[in-house]
Amino acid sequence: MGNGIAHVCAQHGRQVTLVDLSEELLQRGLETIAKNLGRQVAKEVLTRDEADATLGRIYTTTEIADVKDAWLVVEAAAEDTDLKRRLFADLDGLCPPDTILASNTSSISITMLGAATKRPDRVIGMHFMNPVPVMKLVEVIRGHDTSDETHETVVALARELGKTPVTVSDYPGFVSNRVLMPMINEAVFCLMEGVAEREAIDEVMKLGMNHPLGPLALADLIGLDVCLSILEVLHRELGDDKYRPCPLLRRMVAAGHLGRKTGRGFYNYQK
Repeated sequence: MGNGIAHVCAQHGRQVTLVDLSEELLQRGLETIAKNLGRQVAKEVLTRDEADATLGRIYTTTEIADVKDAWLVVEAAAEDTDLKRRLFADLDGLCPPDTILASNTSSISITMLGAATKRPDRVIGMHFMNPVPVMKLVEVIRGHDTSDETHETVVALARELGKTPVTVSDYPGFVSNRVLMPMINEAVFCLMEGVAEREAIDEVMKLGMNHPLGPLALADLIGLDVCLSILEVLHRELGDDKYRPCPLLRRMVAAGHLGRKTGRGFYNYQK
């Protein structure tokens, strides 16, 4: 998600600082951006010169302090509440008071992240959809103290990036994952209980409901660990057992079968 957000920002003329934990991860991110830019050139969405210029606007670093002069920071770390709170507290100490701190979180409270800072009015959710260069939606989440100015600035930026911003309130899972994750979870229950084979479950949803991707294949794309984390947030925060993660999903995550990113999930991608 991070490299996708960097891609679209740089493509639309913004200077971007991409931060990750290691040079290896940064290089992998740049390679992904270059590959996706190549696809855009092949489809004549961009010229080769525009693609090269996009890459030239992205600076990579392992030092979070290098974002200290940014007017907007978009956090796209793992879906871990404590990690995100620490990051927002650190960013609050690094960045000028007027810097907007945004999160690409799929489910975690923007209000809580804002409370970890001294600028809750400048904290907001920017939930991009994956893959970022392709998907149009940005779910814009207002925390309890998010100001109108911050909201208007982020909505305007999303439109500048060629996206469609949709504003939602700060509830667990927001709209996208509050609706999507129970569907994916129920598909995993269907598989676990032998209601149908994985291909049949996905085919029913594709042909019967006109979904471009079946729920199990979509879970593999998102990452089974991410799906589990979101469901755990929904279950904990809303207190309803309809969000209880399927035991098969927990077992697959424990086994390290996380989907496309590990080469194996509900489907095998190693070939």
